[in-house]
Amino acid sequence: MKFQIEDVTVYFPYDYIYPEQYSYMIELKRALDAKGHCLLEMPTGTGKTIALLSLITSYSLSKPETSIKLIYCTRTVHEMEKTLAELKLLHNYQIKHLGPQARLLAIGLSSRKNLCVNPTVLAAENRDSVDAGCRKLTASWVRAMAAENPNVPTCQFFENYERAASAAVLPPGVYTLQDLRVFGKEKGWCPYFLARHMVQFANVVVYSYQYLLDPKVAGIISKEMQKESVVVFDEAHNIDNVCIEALSVSVRRQTLEGATRNLNRISQEIDRFKATDASRLRAEYNRLVEGLALRGNLPITDNWLSNPALPDDILKEAVPGNIRRAEHFLHVLRRLVQYLRGRLDTENVEKESPVSFVASINSHAGIDQKTLKFCYDRLHSLMLTLEITDTDEFLHIQTICDFATLVGTYGRGFSIIIEPFDERMPHIPDPILQLSCHDASLAIKPVFDRFQSVVITSGTLSPIDLYPRLLNFHPVVSRSFTMSLTRDCICPMVLTRGSDQLPVSTKFDMRSDPGVVRNYGKLLLEMVSVVPDGIVCFFVSYSYRDGIINTWNDSGILKEIMQHKLVFIETQDVVETTLALDNYRKACDCGRGAVFFSVARGKVAEGIDFDRHYGRLVIMFGVPFQYTLGKILLARLEYLRDTFQIKEGDFLTFDALRQAAQCVGRVIRSKADYGMMIFADKSRHDKRSKLPSWILSHLRDVNLNLSTDMALHIAKEFLRKMAQPYEKIGGSGRKTLLSEEDLEKMGDGGMDEMLY
Repeated sequence: MKFQIEDVTVYFPYDYIYPEQYSYMIELKRALDAKGHCLLEMPTGTGKTIALLSLITSYSLSKPETSIKLIYCTRTVHEMEKTLAELKLLHNYQIKHLGPQARLLAIGLSSRKNLCVNPTVLAAENRDSVDAGCRKLTASWVRAMAAENPNVPTCQFFENYERAASAAVLPPGVYTLQDLRVFGKEKGWCPYFLARHMVQFANVVVYSYQYLLDPKVAGIISKEMQKESVVVFDEAHNIDNVCIEALSVSVRRQTLEGATRNLNRISQEIDRFKATDASRLRAEYNRLVEGLALRGNLPITDNWLSNPALPDDILKEAVPGNIRRAEHFLHVLRRLVQYLRGRLDTENVEKESPVSFVASINSHAGIDQKTLKFCYDRLHSLMLTLEITDTDEFLHIQTICDFATLVGTYGRGFSIIIEPFDERMPHIPDPILQLSCHDASLAIKPVFDRFQSVVITSGTLSPIDLYPRLLNFHPVVSRSFTMSLTRDCICPMVLTRGSDQLPVSTKFDMRSDPGVVRNYGKLLLEMVSVVPDGIVCFFVSYSYRDGIINTWNDSGILKEIMQHKLVFIETQDVVETTLALDNYRKACDCGRGAVFFSVARGKVAEGIDFDRHYGRLVIMFGVPFQYTLGKILLARLEYLRDTFQIKEGDFLTFDALRQAAQCVGRVIRSKADYGMMIFADKSRHDKRSKLPSWILSHLRDVNLNLSTDMALHIAKEFLRKMAQPYEKIGGSGRKTLLSEEDLEKMGDGGMDEMLY
């Protein structure tokens, strides 16, 4: 369908549009017109992705003078592929209506592991090994040696791509990762380097958050992006955590041992070079005297990691004199490793600010702040000079230099926390030194400053008013949309007690109470007997879940549950969990029915959909609060309180409820779907107002404060009602699908009349 939103003709590839999609587009257009940032919360399963893509590409087509580029950030490769598939559909529709002028280039960009087509490189098991395998075949010095000696192995795909030079381009179209690999194989070109080259020419780029938020990657991949870009962070409810992880580093004993081995190896390489090619070390010294200006001119294959600090925070100045000579730099690193080793030998938990930590390094190891600040760049320069390609083996020393640069650059927003053991296993010594970032706004600030519009969107952004404070920005639009439905297909319930009227809760003093564990088991047992197909259960942590399952197993409850449905369990192993999910789906498909035990904040809670018969009920056992005695969390809470005036309780509740909403949101993925949500915890009662509005609008007073038998009665009634046939378009005068004519009829104030 084709319709107008003010001066923009929107091309939308379906015959009907949801009212909330239309409202979403209006708000999004307001933000683009104002060239500002926005926060938009829209329920899961209401076509958020296609609404975003339709409006932004149509906006660009209607205003050719704006030349807007769309940078779409997703969290997982699976989401990236889904987004590109939607875009392909939209692109075909636009070409059908507009012809060649609607052509655009859209590509997905991912790591070498997902784009490489060289079978020998792909044989490596993890991402770092694939990256290193690629460098061994494509580094500029390897190729120079291969030119003289044909026996030196190189990558045929990369050589063909280099030979094609300016002819190596992608024709217009939408390319998923699979399409890029197929195209690369056909042409004999390397898809990874081709995609990286085409990023600056593409109209739409879809890639992971890290490519914009992690300075080590963003400095290489995203530095070419023009200011007129619109950046979308999809599924961005955890964006503050992503920002913090990008600037945090942890060091263990294994890291220091590995770093020592790396330094010994680098030392041998320096001696070898001194004997055979001293001029190269001298040339590097001269380059460092002039500063690090050379960084931009590296061949694309050698330019493998940028600086871990934000670009504006490392001044373009010369490297300090005491680390220009390679052997002097190694001495500095050895002293730093020695100092950190001494700090890890502690009996007590220690917490320090970066300023006092740097002062301590200076007095004990004689390394000043400026030297620390340049460690990462200096290491990168040295590894290039020494022609080291197996970068995966040098991850330990990279971590140490990463740590040094960050601690030397930032004085506030960080803490150094040293813990002699994990609090949950105090009898096992496992010291860890963590440089922990507390300020999410540090990593995202360059994105807000650089691009004209940043859209932060998700199904669970409630309470929405906390994000501008956490990320320190001023949105021009901040809206939460509800779901327009022809029937009440969502049934949330708050269960506070078991059939025996004893309260249920995962509060620390109650969670191991046998009565609570028994009541949770009885609740699940009652539900498996009446709810068809799939049931998903979320627990607050792995350890709590394992303890409960053991107790249920000993008391025979688990055996009774398995008489009704098969049971599958998410573990911390990705392969095991994938197998469990596949078999869970098979059990639901063949009608046997299944229960999936998962954990809030786990992989399944974030990215797996349990739509249709795969999820008819989600049970949330408890409120997934973070472990509140963790030293890093306490330091972050203190920083948020002092800097942004966010109370500890407010942040903890906000964080727990966005995780809970994310878990229960897995069950409803479209309007034809239906599902129930049970929040089984008595302390949930007073916090419910913080849930997203699309869940709250269905949470009736009669569904609060329930016992197990009342919840069972409501579930039976709900399932009976949902089993009736229903009209998609909507009977009873309520419209949830709008056609082109409906949109034309709709005046400025006619929206409400159309809906009800």
